[in-house]
Amino acid sequence: MRDWQGTEGWLHKSMISGRRTVIVIGEPRTLRRDGSGESPAVARVESGVVAQLGACKGEWCRVEAAGYEGWLRRAEFWGTYPGEAVE
Repeated sequence: MRDWQGTEGWLHKSMISGRRTVIVIGEPRTLRRDGSGESPAVARVESGVVAQLGACKGEWCRVEAAGYEGWLRRAEFWGTYPGEAVE
């Protein structure tokens, strides 16, 4: 396993859940209603917030953070590979 800071190590399978999460990086980010930069804002998400990952469509992924659901660009969080298909 590799974390968002690049540290690598082994984890026992009992320590891993089936839920996929991501970490918001950089400056505070705007969670959008749809996968578009022009879409209305749902919430602002601070750097370091852990969010549940949903489906991705191109450069946008659906996430849930602190009870808010919306879309973030892949460049705004750590937790997916470039171009990775997430359904």
